[in-house]
Amino acid sequence: MTSVDKGLEVGREERESAAIPIDGDMAREFAALGVGPDALRAMSDLGYSVPTPIQRQTIPLLLAGRDVIAQAPTGTGKTAAYGLPLIERLDVQQVTTQALIVTPTRELAIQVAEALHALGKYRDIATLPIYGGQPYERQLRALARGVQIVVGTPGRLLDHINRKTLDLASLRTVVLDEADEMLDMGFIEDIEAILAEAPPERQTALFSATISTRITRLAERYLREPEHVVAATPEAVGPRVRQVYYETLMSGKLEALARILDIEEPESAIVFVRTRRDADTLTEQLTGLGYLAQAIHGEIPQAQRELVLQRFRAGHTQLLVATDIAARGLDIPDVSHVINYDLPLEPDAYVHRIGRTGRAGRSGEALTLVTPRDRRQLRLIEHATHRRLQPLSLPTAADVAARRRAAFREDVLKLLDAGQLDPFLALVEDLSGTHDPTELAAAAFKMAAQAREAKRPGREAVWTRAPEEPSTEQPPVEAPAARESATQARVRPETSRPRSHARDSRRTARLFLGVGRRDGVRPTDLVGAITHEAGVPGQIIGDIDIYDAFSFVEAPEDAAARIIAALNQTTILGRKPQAKIAHPGAEWAPRPKERATRRARKRP
Repeated sequence: MTSVDKGLEVGREERESAAIPIDGDMAREFAALGVGPDALRAMSDLGYSVPTPIQRQTIPLLLAGRDVIAQAPTGTGKTAAYGLPLIERLDVQQVTTQALIVTPTRELAIQVAEALHALGKYRDIATLPIYGGQPYERQLRALARGVQIVVGTPGRLLDHINRKTLDLASLRTVVLDEADEMLDMGFIEDIEAILAEAPPERQTALFSATISTRITRLAERYLREPEHVVAATPEAVGPRVRQVYYETLMSGKLEALARILDIEEPESAIVFVRTRRDADTLTEQLTGLGYLAQAIHGEIPQAQRELVLQRFRAGHTQLLVATDIAARGLDIPDVSHVINYDLPLEPDAYVHRIGRTGRAGRSGEALTLVTPRDRRQLRLIEHATHRRLQPLSLPTAADVAARRRAAFREDVLKLLDAGQLDPFLALVEDLSGTHDPTELAAAAFKMAAQAREAKRPGREAVWTRAPEEPSTEQPPVEAPAARESATQARVRPETSRPRSHARDSRRTARLFLGVGRRDGVRPTDLVGAITHEAGVPGQIIGDIDIYDAFSFVEAPEDAAARIIAALNQTTILGRKPQAKIAHPGAEWAPRPKERATRRARKRP
């Protein structure tokens, strides 16, 4: 018996001895579709309940060996719809590539590979994600050992096929996931080349959120008498997602977003913008206002993107500011809010954006900012989705104050319920002899409130103010002074920033970082690294000067050591920053050409 046979035999013994309860209703419904006992046990581990519409329609067809064209938006359970039939049809005794799944993005490839690994764990299925940005050596070793399911992006898959390192001779099934997205990204030639190399007798499944003319032509050429399946209309996507919009002026969008965030207090949110530059600018502005925000878009290197997503999943980042690349394929299961800071240009993109929340039966929030010029686009989206978005008035400063007072009250009541107040009761008894107990409580509340607001640098401490009269007016075009200074400090890349009054009272240190413009570093990267790694608020960061090979960052002297230590334990865009205190001298002085470049970049 070979080592592979021994491993399979051990796996079978472990499965037979395991006693994992399986939900009866779930097992009956999926078993009726043709799903076997091993997959049912894996699904029970993962918490599956009942089949989704796309799963009910697609699984029997794929198990029967039919080609399928499935119209399936994000969040409808399509991965299991094609993954379960793949797992059932695999020959586990044969360690060769039997299934190939083509995805548009690296993130989706990783997500699909992890999902299939989990669904096939009781059948000893070997799955491998292949994508650009990952070392070839790791992929080559895995392919040489043998895998049964390969999931990858078109460019890297075609590269391995041309290198003869990915053998498709045993291929039985090809799945094109998010086919419309791949065509929009210009992968049509790569996809056709991959399908041309696959065995002609294969089974092919095409999953797409929309069925365009290009999708139809592709299917006519490469699929054999396919069955057409429509999982759901856009109206049925995210049935538990509350969809609302706020009207605001273009000049008041940032202020509107800040008030919405203060009212909603999302645990995790994706804020969608149209362009990469918008993502960077808004991230800098939100960081300056004290929010934990990071940008994600196509220009960010893969290693940095994975780090950003890891921090977001772990709760270290509250807001992910993203272009539409994040609307599909990112493995982010617990997003409470989706905020459309910019309306998308196409209704389909709106559907995919809001599909990031309200998944797996959870409720979600989809909030949209609409300027006067966006009203026509909003109507097009409502017409395409067959659903009216609910208009809401923007929160006022009084609304934000009331929300914070209510949250503070809840925290106080929780402390009372928890007890263990004896040391503080003794302090109250000591002070009550000379002070009114009511005033003592008010002073304690004020101290706690100030400590709470200290965690919100750059944002207006409105919640302790007397309530204002409710108003339905637009927020002021000009943000309050404290917020305005923080905003201005973030929106001008590669320039010095004006110091706020809060920083003027503290001694500052100038830090040297051995990364610069040639490494692709921008102010948002440095601010994000410092705030997230060193745990210091972005508002205390002073001037940032970026040159070709290095950068200077101004920070409070009492935080310099902590920032240096934290930065030297991480990387910025894949480079060690080699942070240290900057000392005057010719060693780090910019050359005249670099000075001229920097001055030129300051000009609007």
